[in-house]
Amino acid sequence: MSSCELPSAGKRDEKLCKMLADTKVMAVVGLSPKAHRDSNIVAKYFQDKGVKIIPIYPREETILGEKVYRSLDEIPEKVDMVVVFRKGTDTPPIAKKAVEIGAKYFWMQETVINDEAVKIAEDGGLEAVQDKCTMVEDKRCQNA
Repeated sequence: MSSCELPSAGKRDEKLCKMLADTKVMAVVGLSPKAHRDSNIVAKYFQDKGVKIIPIYPREETILGEKVYRSLDEIPEKVDMVVVFRKGTDTPPIAKKAVEIGAKYFWMQETVINDEAVKIAEDGGLEAVQDKCTMVEDKRCQNA
């Protein structure tokens, strides 16, 4: 079972719903080109909803039909949300870059936890979330 499948229980979080509804451009750090991986499934879900996806990945030229960048600071346009599919220990420098590029939201996916990264993001003026799946939360927002 994917870690991003909708659980049977759980209530809608208005703050998360607002963040997701406000996101038009989403940079996805660790977006795998493999269709069966959570990062790809989640990014495709948001892409299908009309959110522009910007893949951040060390290899590949395109993923989900979008140009791949190696780092957040290579992105030539404004990003609303940075979504992270990496180990928690990798996240503080990503949070720092998210602040530097002027993102509004920093979201670490389910099982990605790092309090230091949250503090970096929040100290930089971003709203931060950890250990929650963007797709699960968006589905809760739609179903409530």
